[in-house]
Amino acid sequence: MSNFLFGWMLLAAPVPKDAVITQQWREFRGPDGTGAYTGPATPQKWGPTTNVGWTCPIPGLGWSSPVLHKGRIYLTTAIKQDNGDYLLKLLGIDADTGTILWEKTAFTAPAKTAERMHKKNSKASPTAVTDGERVYIHFGHLGTAAYTCEGNEVWKTGRYAYDPMHGNGGSPILLDGKLIFSCDGNDFQALIAVDCKTGAEVWRTDRASKAKLRFSFATAQVIDVDGKKQIISPASDFVAAYSPDGKELWRANYPKPGWSVICQPVYANGVVVISSGYVNQHLVAIDPTGSGDVTATHIKWTYRKNAPNTPTPLVVGNELYSISDSGVMVCLEMKTGKVYWEERLKGGGYSSSPVLVNGKIHCTSENGSGTVIEPSKTELKIIQENSMKERTFATIVPDDGALYIRTESQLFKFREKK
Repeated sequence: MSNFLFGWMLLAAPVPKDAVITQQWREFRGPDGTGAYTGPATPQKWGPTTNVGWTCPIPGLGWSSPVLHKGRIYLTTAIKQDNGDYLLKLLGIDADTGTILWEKTAFTAPAKTAERMHKKNSKASPTAVTDGERVYIHFGHLGTAAYTCEGNEVWKTGRYAYDPMHGNGGSPILLDGKLIFSCDGNDFQALIAVDCKTGAEVWRTDRASKAKLRFSFATAQVIDVDGKKQIISPASDFVAAYSPDGKELWRANYPKPGWSVICQPVYANGVVVISSGYVNQHLVAIDPTGSGDVTATHIKWTYRKNAPNTPTPLVVGNELYSISDSGVMVCLEMKTGKVYWEERLKGGGYSSSPVLVNGKIHCTSENGSGTVIEPSKTELKIIQENSMKERTFATIVPDDGALYIRTESQLFKFREKK
């Protein structure tokens, strides 16, 4: 076979949708928000003294996850001052050494504005996102900003102040040169898109919510349906799909009440799966091909028993793996909602989302217990159990043969010792 023909065949060969080869972990739950990594091998054993590449003490507190691009880590945190105010910061960290290269204060949040927050939340819970030119940070009602990858301010705005009830939570996403995030407060509810270069508002779509309790914190997800992009964004009592220009395409109501929605939607096997939030939490699977109110026509299945409030479920092939906040993992068939098994994990409560690392599920509990799991429809197959020995709410980040885990006080890099 000629080199030309062989090269052409390689270029023409289809790439699996879930393949992640060269993309870095530049947003919440990684490339395309799928929570899946394929690349150089990462350690399955980790802990404060096991396979540690470096540790970096992080000032203040935040439950956001790190994002990476070209050897640089970007991480947000909130530092409380003696007068009760908070400095909301972006850190630039060297991924090779763990050295903080720079830190920038994006906003100063007055104590009265910042303190209203759920006890499990932090002032810096949303994860940053980067397009390789700029890093975008979002502190919910406290402000949104963009910096260059060298830490120079590009723009910032506090125009989207709202009554958040429990603090900030949802992470921003990128689409076609726009930064997109939801503002679901007690007072107003909207999906917002701003220009990445200038921070100017591109569009704002009112939720037209009739929910009794309207505050929610979910990260949106972009999916492709028949060659057209949809922005899936859950709110209290319903989930809606929006076009890239902000027009509502469809909405589906879930079992009420469903408020304080946190989980990011997931999409595979022809269905979108969301969690309906607190009090009456359900996993709800929706066919995204409809228009208008599709509640009666396009909801494929619901699942109630151990549905999550906080950890986003993970798709592995045809299965959906979900962890309840109380620590019960369930494996379901993605298309039908058939339950294969339900088993309790060690470690108590869960807030971070599971990720798929070279075919193995990695997750951490709120007390720092870590579990590595072999996906299986027949039973819970635990490969390895670990412990960070410190509170851990941030989601694990795999990148270039390493794992990054943020605990209450530090950022760890784990790499297999040779």
